[in-house]
Amino acid sequence: MKFVSTRGQSPAVSFLEAVALGLAPDGGLYLPEALPDLSPRLRGWGELSYADLCAEFMGVFATDVTEDVLARLVRRSYGTFSHPEIAPLRRLDDNVYVLELFHGPTLAFKDFALQLLGNLYGWHCEQTGRSLNVLGATSGDTGAAAIHGLLGKPRTAIFILYPDGRVSPLQERQMACTGAANVFALALDGTFDDAQRLLKDAFGDRAFADPLHLSAVNSINLARVLAQCVYYLHAWLRVPEAQRENVEFVVPTGNFGNVFAGWLLERMGVPIAGFKVATNQNDILHRFFTTGEYRVGTVQPSLAPSMDIQVASNFERWLYYHFEEDAAQVRAAMDELKRTGATRVPRFDAHVFSSSRSTDADITANIRRIHARYGYVLDPHTACGFQELNPARTSVVLATAHPAKFPEALRAAIEIEPTHPALEALKARPLAKHALPVDLAQLKAFIRAHGV
Repeated sequence: MKFVSTRGQSPAVSFLEAVALGLAPDGGLYLPEALPDLSPRLRGWGELSYADLCAEFMGVFATDVTEDVLARLVRRSYGTFSHPEIAPLRRLDDNVYVLELFHGPTLAFKDFALQLLGNLYGWHCEQTGRSLNVLGATSGDTGAAAIHGLLGKPRTAIFILYPDGRVSPLQERQMACTGAANVFALALDGTFDDAQRLLKDAFGDRAFADPLHLSAVNSINLARVLAQCVYYLHAWLRVPEAQRENVEFVVPTGNFGNVFAGWLLERMGVPIAGFKVATNQNDILHRFFTTGEYRVGTVQPSLAPSMDIQVASNFERWLYYHFEEDAAQVRAAMDELKRTGATRVPRFDAHVFSSSRSTDADITANIRRIHARYGYVLDPHTACGFQELNPARTSVVLATAHPAKFPEALRAAIEIEPTHPALEALKARPLAKHALPVDLAQLKAFIRAHGV
C-alpha cells in the first residue's frame, strides 16, 4: 500500500517511508492512497485479543513490514500496559460506557500509538543502520508518551517542545525526569501552538531536516493515527451487538487526531453512528462543527491543559476527504488559514459529528456528578466528554488520562487526590529541562548540537 500527501505535491511513499518522514516534504500529511473496506473482516476480528487485532489491522497498511515482525513489535508495545485487556471497556449504565485508555506506561491514551511508533523507529534503525532524530510538540501527554516510546533506544534522540508552565507538574516530570541520555525536554517560552508552528517550520526546511533524518512524533505521523484506530475498533466489537450500530464515540480532543482516527474507521466500513467532539473552553473545533468556520483564537489556560490548543493539526486530513481528495482545495484552505487565521468550509455537512464545549466550571461539575452517580473518578479531560451526552445514543466516552495526573483538579472537585506509584516515584527525581525562546534558529542549533 502507498501513502499520499494531503497537499498532493510529494510522491507516494511506502508505510515505513511515511512513518520515518512524519510530515510530507510539501508540508502535507500522509494518508492511504485508497482506503480499504474492512466490513468483510469484522466478524472474524470479533474475538481477537487487543494485540492480535492491532497486528491484523496494522498489517492491512504496513505492507512493507513482514507479518512476524509486525506481530513481534505489537506484542512488545502492549506488553508494557498494566491491564490485561489493554483498553478495558467499563459499563457505567445501560447506555454509557467508558473506554479506559490510561493503562500504558505514561497513563495516557497517547501510549497506544507511541509505544508502537517507538518500537517501529527502533526496529527501522536496526534494519537500516541509520540514526533518527525525533521532534515533537506537546500540550502535555504526547511528549511523555513519545519519550517513553524511545527511551534509551540506540541511534535515536528525541526532542520534545512544550509550553513552559502550561502543562501539569506531573506531566512535565514524566518528560524531564527520565535520566535518559537520548531525551531532551525543551521548555518553550510560548504556547503549544507556538511549539507546533516551530515543529512544522523545522520540517519545512528540508536542508535542515533531511541530513539529520528528522522525524515527527506528533499526531501528524501516520502511524499515530492508524494505531489509534485500533482501540475504537476493539471497543466497538465489545459493545453488545444489539447496540453497535447506535454507538457514538465521545472524544475529548484539542488536536483532532484522536477523533479523526475513529472517523477514519467509519470511512473504512465500520458502522459507527457518530462521533462527538468534546472540547474545553479552547473550543475552535466546537465552533467549527457548529458554524462551519474554522477560526483561530487565543489560547485560554484551563483545567484540561492537553486540550489548550487553537490549531488542530489533523484537521487537514479531514479536509482532504471533505474535499473529495482534491489536494488543490486543501492547499487553498490551508494557505487561507495561514494568511488570515480562518477558513470556511463550503457545503459543510457534519452529519456524523456533533460537538460540545466545557468551561472549567463544567469540568468540575462533571467530575462531581459522575463520581456521585457512579463512584467513578474522571480526569479533567475525560470530564469534558460527559458534557451533554445524547440520550438517544449508546455513548462510549474515551477516558484519555489517569486522574492521578491531575491531583489539584480532583482535590478541588471531589476532595480526593488519586495517586499512582509511577507518578509518585517521579517526585524524587531531578528535573532536566532546557529553556528555549520561540525561535526557529535556536531550536535548529540545539538539535544540531545534541542530535545523533
